[in-house]
Amino acid sequence: MTDATGTPLRTAVIIGSTRDGRFGPVVADWITGRIGEREDMTADVVDLVETPLPTVFPAFGQAPSEEVVARLGAVTPRLAEADAFVIVTPEYNHSFPAALKNALDWHNEQWHAKPVGFVSYGGLAGGLRAVEHLRVVLAELHAVTIRNTVSFHNYGEIFGADGRPTDPGCEVAAKAMLDQLTWWAHGLREARNARPYAI
Repeated sequence: MTDATGTPLRTAVIIGSTRDGRFGPVVADWITGRIGEREDMTADVVDLVETPLPTVFPAFGQAPSEEVVARLGAVTPRLAEADAFVIVTPEYNHSFPAALKNALDWHNEQWHAKPVGFVSYGGLAGGLRAVEHLRVVLAELHAVTIRNTVSFHNYGEIFGADGRPTDPGCEVAAKAMLDQLTWWAHGLREARNARPYAI
């Protein structure tokens, strides 16, 4: 299903971990597959390893250098074009990875009035503490976070050799989150098209 524009929702799936040996791409492949099964969404995977962003910001009020602008060019237009986001994140020290915070901080209006869903993974907590911290940061960026999440607790015991979770409940959780994400994405896209979002 699409909205009145006839255009499926463009969904940026952001892999938040850049650690060697990370599990994030496996989780991202799985949720991207769930998006691919839907007619109302398309996925664009933004891997922060493949698109590294600078970690030194220009002085406040100053424009970034041409080199920095060129590096941002691999990410910024894709976030701007997205109607919705799915952030795939582990939990590091009760929060989310520094590379993900960096990607959030380099952008502002790209997040405005757009919905964000979460797929987290970790140990006993399943990455949910990272998600709670992300909600606060994204509220400051005028994004709308989705209530339902997909979280993998002790993820190493859940995923099979084929890269898919063995618990069928994961599919149910993914559908619930994506259904909520599309509801908000349609409504917010229509609102942005009707009138510019102003802060």
